[in-house]
Amino acid sequence: MTRIDAKQKQHLAQDSQLDDYRQRGAAHLGPWSSNIWRSDPKHLGFLLARYKFCAKMLAGCVRVLEVGCGDAIGIPVMLQTVGFVHGVDLEPFVIHDAQDRLWHEGIKKCRFSVLDITKNRVTGRKFDAAYSLDVIEHIPRVLERHFVRNICKSLAPQGILILGTPNKEARKYASPRSRIAHVNLKNSEGLRKLLTRCFHNVFVFSMNDEIVHTGFYPMAHYLMAVGVGVKKNGR
Repeated sequence: MTRIDAKQKQHLAQDSQLDDYRQRGAAHLGPWSSNIWRSDPKHLGFLLARYKFCAKMLAGCVRVLEVGCGDAIGIPVMLQTVGFVHGVDLEPFVIHDAQDRLWHEGIKKCRFSVLDITKNRVTGRKFDAAYSLDVIEHIPRVLERHFVRNICKSLAPQGILILGTPNKEARKYASPRSRIAHVNLKNSEGLRKLLTRCFHNVFVFSMNDEIVHTGFYPMAHYLMAVGVGVKKNGR
């Protein structure tokens, strides 16, 4: 039996990676993720960590909805633990681009559609869970109940919703661009109150950079709220 030393193993791994690159070319990012990569690449690490949290929390779910999927940077992460993801967003160009890119990569367990969730729910078969990251802060407060209720109408009775959003307590550290765009920031209690209207149980986590924890909410830069079990009057 031929033994392979550590150096040979390293070369084999590199050869495999190079072969994949030669055969398939480079993976392409969408418009939002490309901009982050060019302007603040470390932020991609924060963003992917949020999707990793969702993937861990929703592991084993068969059908999952992403509200405000953008260019679908997180869907490959989610598909490592869930069976299928349906992504919806307002921007037609981004939706069509995402579907083309992911299908080109051979990622087929996903579907995309253009939808304003404040006006309509996703029709058809109910979802086991939904998640929405960096979206609620862009929804005018007068529409936030419609936003959550239409998500709930798309969920099975035992469904789960994860909402991720920058913490209102950290607003003074936000960029000028974020301060203009974020019209509906929440602190931990505001986020809990929003989901408690529609879910039997709500759990709120703190997040700083890539780390999710249960520490002091006012010191968190980001919040993750998990609503479990849809109330009948919440739908």
